[in-house]
Amino acid sequence: MSLNCNEIDVILSELDLTGAFIQDIIQPGYDTLALYTYKNGTPTTVLICIKPDSCRINATPKKITRNDKPLRFMEFLRSRIRGAKILACQQIDKQRIIRLDLGHDDQLFIMYIRLWSNAGNIVLCDEQNNILDTMYRRPGKNEVTSGVFTLPEPQTAIKKEWPVRSFDDIVASFTQKHPDAPPLTFNQKVDIWYSEFGTSLSREALLRQAEKWYNTHYSKQEHALKKLQNKKKLFENASSLKHQGDLILSFGYSIAPGSQYLDCTDYDTGNSVHIKLDATKSVQENAAIYYDQYKKAESGLVELEHEIALAQKKLTSLTKEYETIQKQTNPVIIEQMLRRDSTPKQQQKKQHPGLDYTIDGWYILVGRDANENDDLLRHHVRGQDLWLHTRDCPGGYVFVKNRPGKTVPLDILLYAGNLAVYYSKARKAGKADLYYTQVKHLRRAKNGPKGLVLPTHEKNLTIQLDEKRLHRLDEIQAEAQFV
Repeated sequence: MSLNCNEIDVILSELDLTGAFIQDIIQPGYDTLALYTYKNGTPTTVLICIKPDSCRINATPKKITRNDKPLRFMEFLRSRIRGAKILACQQIDKQRIIRLDLGHDDQLFIMYIRLWSNAGNIVLCDEQNNILDTMYRRPGKNEVTSGVFTLPEPQTAIKKEWPVRSFDDIVASFTQKHPDAPPLTFNQKVDIWYSEFGTSLSREALLRQAEKWYNTHYSKQEHALKKLQNKKKLFENASSLKHQGDLILSFGYSIAPGSQYLDCTDYDTGNSVHIKLDATKSVQENAAIYYDQYKKAESGLVELEHEIALAQKKLTSLTKEYETIQKQTNPVIIEQMLRRDSTPKQQQKKQHPGLDYTIDGWYILVGRDANENDDLLRHHVRGQDLWLHTRDCPGGYVFVKNRPGKTVPLDILLYAGNLAVYYSKARKAGKADLYYTQVKHLRRAKNGPKGLVLPTHEKNLTIQLDEKRLHRLDEIQAEAQFV
């Protein structure tokens, strides 16, 4: 449940924010904001949550960590009110709307914090109530940049006398664990209650969510592993395919034209065997089918063992990630970890197109088609970065990001070269000539296809695809899923 108007008054009286300075602003999620304030030598972290059914403001001793990617509203507030002094702080007419008057660089800003379930918001205005920006942009309420923030009509009387909760269970539990500690403030009671029992930023609720996330992902990965293991069993019987090809050639004289099966006695075991044939093909062609299947199974077995090892590593990493979540005591950090891991891949915003790998501190970017090549070249690499591409063969661009004062080692160059061959038309051949140079030595081909460049100062490199290096790159990608 959310805080009521009387509880908000108690919270604000204990916080005593008037005269405090806002030292920093952290936004850990899309519905939570933390103001790091300082007054009379005492720092206080003020947590504001506008999630439905959990709207509140209170002091918290927890460390609030920022979102993986800096969020828009946090960056805006930092540019405008970081370092501002809180000139006044009050709840407006018992409306569960808090007004903060902020002075910064001879400017007056007004921050409105509306703690309404399903309609919570944080709005920063100038002194004429013109909206500068909002946490949630709601065009239907005119809560957008350049809009005007309108307060609700004053209430003549409060229809219900909302009680201030005592949180007796919280007090009893805390007193039992800390008998010599001073009595809890109302801010402390609220922070403990929401951390343990609230629907938002509740450790208990988040751990239940984490358990569901873990079970779902683990079962999917386990199912994929079982499929690979079953496929391996079939591949391990590859020798039988070769033997069936031998039997077809040995007893080919007995196969009548148009026959769909060969029935004969296995000269190794003495058992009767029944082998399927293609009636439209000759004896030699039918035998060749089984020999081809045998060769594919033999070569595929090595690759399959690598895929099984990767799947097992993913299961181990998933379990390790879940154990890390279980050990975490800060619900804000748990919520961030779950939001990152439970977001569907198609909804995750990539910082760049293509693939990326980090090997021994070197960052490699890979474009897989003309669009990705062009985007990487235009927006994500610089002049000192290294560019690799297959010579006289269509393929993706591979870039090794520059590290000041360091030369790209041969080992990294070979990893990048393998990627360039793998993501090109030369993959099937398993070998190709490359050329490489710095990005500053690339010139776009006039009126040429998208992404086409003409290199100068290039050097040559011949790459034979190395399965061990490619497997290592697969492992890096698998590990990155849980980092």
